[in-house]
Amino acid sequence: MKISVIVSTYNAEEWLEKVLIGYSVQTTKDFELIIADDGSRPSTTELINKYKSNYPVPIMHLWHEDQGYRRQEILNVAIVKANYDFILMTDGDCIPRKDFVQVHAELAQKGTFLSGGYCKLSMKVSKLITKEDIESGDCFDVKWLKKQDKLGFSQTLKLSAGKLLASILDSVTPTTPSFNNCNSSGFKEDMIAINGYDERMKYGGPDREFGERLENFGVKGKQIRHKAIVLHLDHARGYKTPESLAANLAIRKEVRDKKIVWTPYGIVK
Repeated sequence: MKISVIVSTYNAEEWLEKVLIGYSVQTTKDFELIIADDGSRPSTTELINKYKSNYPVPIMHLWHEDQGYRRQEILNVAIVKANYDFILMTDGDCIPRKDFVQVHAELAQKGTFLSGGYCKLSMKVSKLITKEDIESGDCFDVKWLKKQDKLGFSQTLKLSAGKLLASILDSVTPTTPSFNNCNSSGFKEDMIAINGYDERMKYGGPDREFGERLENFGVKGKQIRHKAIVLHLDHARGYKTPESLAANLAIRKEVRDKKIVWTPYGIVK
């Protein structure tokens, strides 16, 4: 299965470069990389263009003007522009393990979306990771990470689980599968059917609301948090406000209570 991998970014070239390196060494090359750029400065374009010239898979850079936090709008553009039937959503601060895209491709199943996992890193380790560490896979090694800084139990479990243990852990985890923009995937036709992301929503749960409407449409979440792994690099969240969180919670409550599928604030206005 060919996959459209959509990576959201905003003015984070140092992290985005590490992510680009991660996608350059995937075990499968049956995917395209779409950078959904929420208005980054020119240096982000320069970075992407530098990699574009000699990259193992096609890169598409989608950009709109910086008018504040409008990530959902550029993600909707990316969904429409995606060339393949299956879309993997992730962020420009999440380094994929080498088997990341392949795991999503192998587990794709009609009537479901996949809910993957992530391992949060400290700023110290986020900064320390080099191109060589990503290409060799050392930065996904528990021993290597513990030498650099503390590593929590959950992160250790995700990173050290082999295929069999990962399957067992995903089947018994009490965590409900949800659509998380750092590591989730589904079929383009389902995303179009619910009219994409609700563009009213700012930071704090728009991806969860997207998944809740998918579920209302009949698409069930499937847990793969121990199988499909990304390293989440640390960063500030200056765009997080109490107002945006409260507004988003109100939208999500209405979606759940009324079993809403289609948002009038999405791809089709």
